[in-house]
Amino acid sequence: MPITDLLTRNARLYPNEVCLSEVNPELRGGPEALWCEYDLLAPDTGSYARREITWRQFDEAANRIAHLLLSRGIGRGNKVAILLTNCLEWLPIYFAVLKTGALAVPMNYRYTADEIEYCLNLAQAETLIFGPEFVERIAAISERITELATRFFLGADHPPFAENLSLAAEFPPETPAIALSDHDEAAVYFSSGTTGFPKAILHDHHALMASCETEQHHHGQTRVDNFLCIPPLYHTGAKMHWFGSLLAGSKAVLLRGVTPEWILKTASEEGCTIVWLLVPWAQDILDALDRGDLSLADYDLSRWRLMHIGAQPVPPSLVERWLERFPHHQYDTNYGLSESTGPGCVHLGVENTHKVGAIGKAGHLWETAIVDENGDLVRPGEVGELAVKGPGVMKGYFRDPEATAAVLRDGWLLTGDMARTDEDGFIYLVDRKKDVIITGGENIYPVEIEDFFRRHEAVKDIAVIGLPDQRLGETVAAVIELKPGVVATAEQMSEFAAALPRYKRPRTVIFDTVPRNPTGKIEKLTLRERYCGGSLVEAQLKRPTEESSGSSPSGSPGPQR
Repeated sequence: MPITDLLTRNARLYPNEVCLSEVNPELRGGPEALWCEYDLLAPDTGSYARREITWRQFDEAANRIAHLLLSRGIGRGNKVAILLTNCLEWLPIYFAVLKTGALAVPMNYRYTADEIEYCLNLAQAETLIFGPEFVERIAAISERITELATRFFLGADHPPFAENLSLAAEFPPETPAIALSDHDEAAVYFSSGTTGFPKAILHDHHALMASCETEQHHHGQTRVDNFLCIPPLYHTGAKMHWFGSLLAGSKAVLLRGVTPEWILKTASEEGCTIVWLLVPWAQDILDALDRGDLSLADYDLSRWRLMHIGAQPVPPSLVERWLERFPHHQYDTNYGLSESTGPGCVHLGVENTHKVGAIGKAGHLWETAIVDENGDLVRPGEVGELAVKGPGVMKGYFRDPEATAAVLRDGWLLTGDMARTDEDGFIYLVDRKKDVIITGGENIYPVEIEDFFRRHEAVKDIAVIGLPDQRLGETVAAVIELKPGVVATAEQMSEFAAALPRYKRPRTVIFDTVPRNPTGKIEKLTLRERYCGGSLVEAQLKRPTEESSGSSPSGSPGPQR
């Protein structure tokens, strides 16, 4: 059945039960800090630091917004882009789009104006729903995005190029009479290859429903659970983990902002039972406890039963430290791609903590294989490319049959990740076939940064790689070859990089020659071996030494920070 039926079911069975809360610690000072002066979904909560909705309010809000979209001619086959930070309205808006038969197009809120324009055009979006954080970015491209006929603003004082989404309050709360099937197209998510240009990933309702079943099977959500969701909802990971709560009819909490104190306080006050963390957040919590900045005695975490991590390799030492502090916790690792409907195509399993370091085995409803360049299975212990097969595999890359054919083979999805299995069949990532850098769970594409730095008059050549970092997984390093006779400093390069989004700026600048093979391709493996060494998982345990941060003469090998 289409995933929208789950929301309708929950509204019927549990109409007055709170299903979703939004907690914003930064607003505890007073309502004057509120980013949105009206509350379309729960106008009588009387609280801006914490808002909540019931299943009935959730469903009715989605229905009203759906009717608003239908009134503007948005329906089956249309694309509606969603550009919002996490908020209570995010998921009702997402389901509103699906209820019209249109496709939801979640967008990364870190996109620059040019990236927003590119992705809107790539997905052929006709409608955009956006929040106040993005007014300047949308204004910068407003006259160029002519295909975007309808624009809705979530907030007060809408800009002149958009209508206010609060118009939805005038529409009926009943479910629109739109017939949906499992194989209707449902959503477009964005990913990117080694070129740095995003691809539009197409999923149907069947894939979204399968992710509900996989998540709920892995983590056993029941009606008494309460899931703390911190990562951004535009990403498949956060949303598909919440899908387990949707299937179970259980509660969830959206935490806006991340600090160790906020995570523990929210888990305590809200009675959260399941918390999904990224490696940096788990690391920060442990470090704060070790320093004595926080004390577990100050929080009631008795209901918290499961902590799981995804989006990047997990250092075994981190899990060991976590279980020392939280010995009653279950732990799980999840692996997935946007092309496989997010997390869960491979997972460790709460019963396999002794195998931490592995990403696990095939998830519920999934198959896995490790293959060579010809598509043949490799032997256990040998390195090959990880391939997955299951009901959550994408339909393809939207408007890109060539890219689709390169990764989909007879129902199998080639992940681009190199892996091996041990004697027990557990899968370990060895390295990435692609050059994508994952820092704090975010994908960074080296070519984009390399093209940016090539504009600098002192740069002859550049290669961007990831350096292992215990907290973030990886950090960005720029290996720069200067033009002959030119002198430059790491500080100058950092100043130049200030035009990049903060998370894309290199943390390390290395002045060295850039090795290239006879065909002119950069030998990034050589650079990784030179500055990292070891496999991806092993590298997580080797934090760069303090000596590596010292300066070195311009033009000679050595990292500078």
